Amino acid sequence: MAKTEFKKVTTHTLHEMKMRGEKISMLTAYDFSFAKIIDDAQIDVILVGDSASNVMAGHISTLPITLDQMIYHAQSVIRAIDRALVVVDLPFGSYQGDSKEALKSAIRIMKESGAHAIKLEGGAEVIESVKRILSAGIPVMGHLGLTPQSIFKFGTYTVRAKEEAEANKLRTDAKLLEEAGCFGIVLEKIPADLAKEVTDSLNIPVIGIGAGAGVDGQVLVLHDLLGITKEFNPRFLRRYLNLYDSVKGAVENYIKDVKSQDFPNDKEQY
Repeated sequence: MAKTEFKKVTTHTLHEMKMRGEKISMLTAYDFSFAKIIDDAQIDVILVGDSASNVMAGHISTLPITLDQMIYHAQSVIRAIDRALVVVDLPFGSYQGDSKEALKSAIRIMKESGAHAIKLEGGAEVIESVKRILSAGIPVMGHLGLTPQSIFKFGTYTVRAKEEAEANKLRTDAKLLEEAGCFGIVLEKIPADLAKEVTDSLNIPVIGIGAGAGVDGQVLVLHDLLGITKEFNPRFLRRYLNLYDSVKGAVENYIKDVKSQDFPNDKEQY
């Protein structure tokens, strides 16, 4: 049977989905093989997240990953994609405090990887960088709430914007990002009521992670969803598989078969 041709997802597609109330599905991917699987499954958006710093490289935060490493991961993902919109995180240190540096970083990602958009964390603090990147015609997705690149400022991965002052700043920042021209925003780990309120106040799509059901779509880290990671257990995470134990079991069986000389058998040699 011929492969079904899927329409390419664009930033405009996501806006149309919000307008008609269709939820947006988004997952992370960092390599060709997994990106191919989730694109074939018809995921709407793939985020090449700086969470690669954690799940691919074993760091305890997202801070160590470099721009070169993000470009490498993005190149690998782009080679696998037929349908999804691919968004790439600008890593820590590649855009904060210098809008010219931010533009250079964004241009490198777009030129060297072929990705479709970039994402960066923060509101008013990074608005000049957002505007400069957008002025070059590069689509930008915002990220508010728990912003992991600022983890040492917060000192904790707890829920953000529970206090009124921080909630008001988040409302203001979301409007700022929309007015600047961002095509969408990720809201991470904030109260569900606030996330719904912000989503309803904006014309651009809002993707939540730990932000309740009142947003326009959801994003999870693929390795968390598949149960490859074991130690990360936030309330918002639903594990759809337990690949850690499945893969470990398969490897243990392989080791046993090698040691007992059961593998390879007569049919498995030339």
